Amino acid sequence: MFARKPIYVVDDDLSMRRSLERLLRKHGFDAVAFDSAAALLRYGCIDEACCIVLDINLNGESGISLRRRLASEGATTPIIYITGNDCQANQVAAIQSGCAAYLAKPFAASALIDSIERACARHS
Repeated sequence: MFARKPIYVVDDDLSMRRSLERLLRKHGFDAVAFDSAAALLRYGCIDEACCIVLDINLNGESGISLRRRLASEGATTPIIYITGNDCQANQVAAIQSGCAAYLAKPFAASALIDSIERACARHS
C-alpha cells in the first residue's frame, strides 16, 4: 500500500461523495471530500494528495478548468476524472488536460480503485 496520502474527491453530488468516501475507506485509503472547486481551492494542500478524483461537471463549474488552473499553479497531483456526461468532447478535453484516468458514471468500483492505485504508484 502507498504512504498514507489522502485521496481528494471533488463532486457536487452528496450521495456520490459519500459513496466514494466509503469505497475508498473500505480499500484502505484516506478520503477528503469537497463539494466544489472553490472548496478544494480554499482547503489548499493540493500536492499533499495522492490523487484527486474530480467530477467534470461541478454545478456550473468545470472540473477540466480546475485541473488546468491547478497545473498552471504548479500542482502535479494526478487527476482521475469521473463524469455522468460521457461524450467525445469531454474525453478529448480530459486527455488533453493530462488526466491519469477517465471514468464514465456508473463505473465499476474496481475500475476506480485500479485507477487510483496506478496514479498513486506513479506519483509517489
